[in-house]
This record gives sequence, C-alpha cells and structure tokens, in this order.
Amino acid sequence: MDRIVVTGGAELNGEIPISGAKNACLTLMPATLLCEEPLTLTNAPRLSDIKTMTELLQSLGAEVTSLNDGSVLAMSSHNIDNLTADYDIVRKMRASILVLGPMLARYGQAVVSLPGGCAIGARPVDLHLKALEAMGAELDLRDGYVHAKAPGGRLKGAVVEFPFASVGATENALLAATLAKGTTVIKNAAREPEIVDLAQCLRKMGAQIQGEGSEEIAIQGVDRLNGATHPVVTDRIELGTYMLAPAIAGGEVELLGGRMDLVEAFAEKLDAADISVTQTARGLKVKRNNGRVKAVDVVTEPFPGFPTDLQAQMMALMCTAQGKSVLEEKIFENRFMHAPELIRMGADIDVQGGHATVTGVEQLKGAPVMATDLRASVSLILAGLAAQGETVVSRVYHLDRGYERLEDKLRACGAKVERIQGDD
Repeated sequence: MDRIVVTGGAELNGEIPISGAKNACLTLMPATLLCEEPLTLTNAPRLSDIKTMTELLQSLGAEVTSLNDGSVLAMSSHNIDNLTADYDIVRKMRASILVLGPMLARYGQAVVSLPGGCAIGARPVDLHLKALEAMGAELDLRDGYVHAKAPGGRLKGAVVEFPFASVGATENALLAATLAKGTTVIKNAAREPEIVDLAQCLRKMGAQIQGEGSEEIAIQGVDRLNGATHPVVTDRIELGTYMLAPAIAGGEVELLGGRMDLVEAFAEKLDAADISVTQTARGLKVKRNNGRVKAVDVVTEPFPGFPTDLQAQMMALMCTAQGKSVLEEKIFENRFMHAPELIRMGADIDVQGGHATVTGVEQLKGAPVMATDLRASVSLILAGLAAQGETVVSRVYHLDRGYERLEDKLRACGAKVERIQGDD
C-alpha cells in the first residue's frame, strides 16, 4: 500500500483548483437509472469512490463512459438487465444504497445488498427503508439483502417525515419520488448543497421539485424523465480542507471555484481563529493573519452548520493554536480516531466521549502515523505541513476515495509532499 511523506516547514503560496463534489457526484450518478435517455455529468471528480459507483451501475446494465480524462461521465440506462446490486460491490461504499430508490421507482422492484460497516460509527439505512415504505414499497430483509417491490409496479406519493435530517435518506427519497404517482412531501429534509445540486439536476431531467435547501421538499411525480447534462457542484469538503492548508502552514492560497455560501459556518470559525478568508472573482483566498492562530470551539451540525467532514482537519489546526479548544462531534460516534495519531506527533488532546479538548502546542513533530478513515487521513497530512521534520502517513487508500491529486495540488503551492508506492 502507498504512503505519503510530508516534510513540514514550507509556507504555501499559489492556487489550488477545487474539484467537483464526491458526495454530490455519487448521488447524481444513480439518477441515470430513472430514465432511458443519456445523463451526462461534467466537473466529475476522479476518485476511487466514483469508480466503485461506475462499477455498480455497469453491473446493473447501465453504460458509463469516462471522458475528458475522467472529468465527464456519460451514462445511459436504456438497457438495464439486472435489478440486483450485489454485496461484493455495495460493501465497498455506503453510497451504493442510493440505487435502491431509482430502481424501485422506475422498475417497481429491486434487490440491493445492505452496505457494510463503517469505521466512523453506525450509519444505518433504516430511514432510507422507512421512506420507501411510506411510498408503498414492500420490503423484505433476508440474507443481507433488501428485497423491494412496489405494488402495481409504481410507488405512490406520501408524506415522509424523518426524525432527524439524514442526507442519504433525503437523497434516496427524492430520487424515488420523482416517478411516484402523486405528490411526496419530505419533512425534516437535509439541506446540504449536494441535495440542492441533485434537485437541480432532476429538474433538468423533467422532475417537478420545490423547496430543496429547506426543511421541506415537495415532489410531484411524473410519468417519465428525460436525459440532461449537469455540472457537479464544487466539493465544499475539499474546499474547506485546502482552506486549512495555508492556515496551518502559513502563506496565502487562492482556491479556484470556491464559494463562500458552501462553507459559511466553517469560514466564520476560521475568521474567529484570525484567518482571513475573502471571496475573489475566481474563488476564495485564504491567509493566516499574524503568528499562531487562536483557539476556537467547534460543534459539528448538519448543514448549514459546521460540517462533521471538516472536524478532523480543524482539529489538526487547533493542535498548534494559541489556547484551548473543545471540539464536539454530534453527527457520528467514533470520529476522533485521528486524535491518537495526532498525539503521536506531539499534540495535546483529551477525548471524552463526543468531546475532544485540544490544548495548542508550540510545535508538532513529524512521526509515522496511520490513517483510519478518509477525513482522518487528510488531517494527518495537514498536521504534517506544520510539523518539524518528516511525517509518514500510511494506509492512504482512504485518501484516494475523496481527494483528487492531493500531492500535486499541495506541491504546486510549495508543500513538500511525496507519495511512496509499495508496502506500508
């Protein structure tokens, strides 16, 4: 397995292009199952998770062609010949469950493996299933698979009310409702930009949707959808991650394609830490103002709050901040597994349940560390930028699920980052 070696101490100056959002693209791709005509996605990220979703769609009979060096995905589902999403593919990625709603909506039946476990805690799919049941689906869970049928071959509009805002369940319900008979109202819907992006794409395909970005989405089902071309929204998590790079290492970086509305709560915390974030004609420019950053407290919340997917990276910044900060994780349990690795680098972190107290130190020191999940892996690389000496991050296959050409992007701004292929 590959490793990434970071030599700390170099300031970052220059520009970094931000890719299309992984989480948005993984949600948009199953939309091809809703119609016979082609669906083309532009600004697609080139990541291993996208390859996994491609593999899954192809296993169902969809045609997926990667164009323009992978940044364009041309898809067609005119010849679906398999309605079973197999465990061997689904287990690789939880987003695979998003094929369930579209297949059930268009074909009236589907068999989809339950996803595997997740290193950052329980992420059950029960809300996905309850939403589909509300629309009339008959579900039978056996042998690790969801066997789903729509009586009469078509789902029916319904009121779907979630006990809490679930991004994945909102997406699955939204996809399914586009072809359901009648009106579906999703209450306590998630408000993430990726859901807004999905609704905009589905509307181009002929869906009748109102209210995306709010807590209530109304969908009037239609008899059929058409093809479309749609650009994937900017990846706000990649954007936030690279906003932290000059904050940690020093210097000034412009993040091309960055939008303040995607990271407003996050940018407010950076401002409180004495980091300048300004909108430019081409994106966002980030600069650490004076000396050490200030410690700030963070509570993760659903959008538009502080994203859980930026908590690990923010902890890396707080490790060398002036003062003491408390990070509270309210979305996923077990999401502080990067803390012991940061402690190996000299960080002062005390984890108690869903709270991590970080007392800033003057200097981190390079060390061999191990990535435990996607966001933890990049937090260790960010910490390495500020550390004295060499940091070696192993198990970086996690990183390749969510960050496109990370070493190249950081190196272009002056970072000393190198990937070593082989055993770790």
